[in-house]
Amino acid sequence: MSMQLRGLLSIFFLTFVLSGASAFGEVATIAVASNFAEVAKHLAGEFESNSGHRLTIVTGASGRFYAQILNGAPFDVFLSADSEKPLQLISSGYGQPDSAFTYATGRLVLWSRDESLIKDDASVLSSIDSYKVAYANPRLAPYGKAALEVMEALSLFESLERNLVQGENISQVYQFVFTGNAELGFVAQSQIPHNGDLGIGSSWVIPAALHSPIKQDAVLLSRAKDNVAAREFMSFLSLPSSQAVIRSYGYESGVSAR
Repeated sequence: MSMQLRGLLSIFFLTFVLSGASAFGEVATIAVASNFAEVAKHLAGEFESNSGHRLTIVTGASGRFYAQILNGAPFDVFLSADSEKPLQLISSGYGQPDSAFTYATGRLVLWSRDESLIKDDASVLSSIDSYKVAYANPRLAPYGKAALEVMEALSLFESLERNLVQGENISQVYQFVFTGNAELGFVAQSQIPHNGDLGIGSSWVIPAALHSPIKQDAVLLSRAKDNVAAREFMSFLSLPSSQAVIRSYGYESGVSAR
């Protein structure tokens, strides 16, 4: 084989290897609040198709993720169910300065699998006999904190207390109601099937005036400041097309910097 041919083959091989590496992109691990799980999976699929990067989605309670990040958990981006924890991570050096922004504003819903139980208002909560009412742990889950605020605003917490069932996160609350372990549950509107169709049961979309706004912030974690996939996913979340997907799942638009 001539030296010239060997040189051409070497160049071809190097180009192939480099282009192959580029095609596979980088990998980022995203910690996602439970209420946003299905939306995150939808958006991750679109992002991977368009970018060549790969995302690992891990879902759970925001408070649990916050503690894990402080203890060195290998997450690159945190999609919290509130705005406080991302700012606290930045203040303590675990989040990149100026990276936090509101990617969505959540809506709280009272939901039952029984199609006749909820009359699109709070009346069912004041006429409960033996019904179990599920809500997320308010110390770990912002939607649980909002549910507690609603019960207190309606002066119903004391009368409901013996009927309450507490889940660690909003996904567990949904499962309690879905499996019949609770007749009613405070869930996220995003957990109602896509495009806002209820599918089964009855629900009451709780007026926002009854609880603090559920501003959901994203933050780029400091360990991922040079992770291209993580940085590009943060930008992807704020695109108009991504925000349209987020709205289709029952959220209000986000995209306000912190």
